[in-house]
Amino acid sequence: MPTLTPQVVSINGLAPTYGAAVASTKVPCGERTFLHVKNAAGSSMTVTLTATAQVRGSTVADTIVTVPATTGDKMIGPLPAELFAGAADGLCSVTYSSTTSVTVAAVRI
Repeated sequence: MPTLTPQVVSINGLAPTYGAAVASTKVPCGERTFLHVKNAAGSSMTVTLTATAQVRGSTVADTIVTVPATTGDKMIGPLPAELFAGAADGLCSVTYSSTTSVTVAAVRI
């Protein structure tokens, strides 16, 4: 599972580089980190962030975001470690219901 490296926004601006989405990726957690997902396919798709947190012994639900078809564009985040950090690697696990015509960038402000 590849890990997306967050691109840092600066005072001079950032033109993010987007890569083709794959079925699942990982992203470093952070209060200033988010995903920018673009969907150019003819159908909507979902992005799922796997929650790892527990409250009083109950697992917190995964975060599921629907990205609309054709010109769908969603900013998803922040990605706080207390909600999404995996026990083994501290990274947020992300899955995509479809990867056809879907691009993604990890961005940190």
